[in-house]
Amino acid sequence: MGQITVEKNVGGIEGLCVIQPAVHGDKRGYFMETYSQRDMEEAGIHINFVQDNQSMSTKGVLRGLHFQKQYPQTKLVRAIRGSVFDVAVDLRSGSATYGKWYGVELTEENKKQFLIPKGFAHGFLVLSDEAEFCYKCDDFWHPNDEGGMAWNDPEIGIRWPQVIGKYKGSADPSGYTLEDGTPLNFSEKDTKWLGLKDTFHF
Repeated sequence: MGQITVEKNVGGIEGLCVIQPAVHGDKRGYFMETYSQRDMEEAGIHINFVQDNQSMSTKGVLRGLHFQKQYPQTKLVRAIRGSVFDVAVDLRSGSATYGKWYGVELTEENKKQFLIPKGFAHGFLVLSDEAEFCYKCDDFWHPNDEGGMAWNDPEIGIRWPQVIGKYKGSADPSGYTLEDGTPLNFSEKDTKWLGLKDTFHF
């Protein structure tokens, strides 16, 4: 399969994949192919990516859980610096795993990539002092199309690593910290999303 290995249907959720690029290293450093359409298609993954995005976040930042309602996107995500815990939640109507989540740590050292198909909510928590996060999308960003759901909804029960705190009935992160005392850091909109039962589904 060329330069990647693909673990399909991770967590028993159809369509979610963890991709491990081959890294060629020596005393000078390393080289790897971060994306090859040929290798992806040989693995049975046929996606036309049209946009690359990149963000930088500091420790304790949690972005999510987000999705696009009318123009859903498949995303291929990775951390190019630092460490994040990346999560996808199945929101596909009729799916046997509707409401189920899966998470994977993405780091600059392990170089793993996480493929998240259309129909999922997505988010990540920064575990390192800083992290740079980049991802490919198979559709462009459309204004006013973003939806979201509560990162801490007990019905979903995501186990965010290093997070300490007690659910108080909303997505408000007040009172939550990482184990070292770092407070969680959210955008205002991400503190107001509702739980699974009140969330848009595909």
